Amino acid sequence: MQLLQIILFPFSICYGMIAWLRNLLFDTRILRSERFDLPVISVGNLSTGGTGKTPQIEYLIRLLSPGSFLATLSRGFGRKSEGFIIGSKRSQAKYIGDEPLQYAKKFPEIKVAVDEKRLRGIRLLLQKYPNLDIVLLDDAYQHRYVKPGFNILLTSYDHLYTEDYLLPSGRLREPRSGADRADVIIVTKTPKIFSPITRRRIVEDISPHADQSVFFTFIKYSDPVPVYESSGSVYPSVVSKILLFTGIANDDPLKEHLQRMCSELLVMKFPDHHLYSPKDLEKIIQAFHGLPTQKKVIITTEKDAMRLKIPELSIILKGLPLFYIPIEIGFQGTDQEKFNNLILQYVEKSKRNS
Repeated sequence: MQLLQIILFPFSICYGMIAWLRNLLFDTRILRSERFDLPVISVGNLSTGGTGKTPQIEYLIRLLSPGSFLATLSRGFGRKSEGFIIGSKRSQAKYIGDEPLQYAKKFPEIKVAVDEKRLRGIRLLLQKYPNLDIVLLDDAYQHRYVKPGFNILLTSYDHLYTEDYLLPSGRLREPRSGADRADVIIVTKTPKIFSPITRRRIVEDISPHADQSVFFTFIKYSDPVPVYESSGSVYPSVVSKILLFTGIANDDPLKEHLQRMCSELLVMKFPDHHLYSPKDLEKIIQAFHGLPTQKKVIITTEKDAMRLKIPELSIILKGLPLFYIPIEIGFQGTDQEKFNNLILQYVEKSKRNS
């Protein structure tokens, strides 16, 4: 533990007592959780951001949407609106959030909703779409007024919750014991080549209950895609320098990936879910033009790209070689088949009982 963490540790104890008491009130049913008659799958974490919730939600959409009427429900972090909103591919990130907009653009066959109150959000979804089959709750592990039928807890390989501390000395939103509520624990962002010894050590560290499963995933990067489809930009065959700008919690894996694609990587970091202004873009453009080569591109994340898809920003960026890198998750070893079976069995059983 570093010096600053030691100084902040007394505040973490106070925070932990409040979080523990809140969980106790739900566990003893003094505060009530509502269960719904359709499959509700929650994806979340114990820590603050950066564990890979978005690609995990997208994986579940690809797995479950064929043959099912599916909706995602998110808080819509960073949006300037409030309350319940149904998003579409024509929405803007400032109204529904970058992650929901990403779901809406990539999966037009599903419904994408945002509401800071998840319980109200599910009720309104069911009122509007009575034939809804499945709800995916994005970043809802601490939203205990809803009792999901299946809880997926994510923890990042490079920052396991078992090695972390409560806010503000660490990044945990609640005590480590909160992991007990999970049906599945997924260690995300592992190296693609993963040692069985390391896997065994992490499982022992997590020490799952008999009815919990632990899986491991890694990030799969796709080829760069133009941020603006109409730009006609084509990614160069040879790139010497890359300017990367991000507004996400953890861009370390992406930086590691891009370093293998160029001789020099320049990084500009913005706050998580940052809504870009024209002034921000001018700084990015100035940094790009300052790179002393013609073999250069600008890269951002898919989430960041969602926040750039408004006319006033696209005009500023017009003509620049601006791309994003789509990502998906891959499962280690035989984990994918086991995970899919667990999810599909839960959904089928839940539908039969509803």
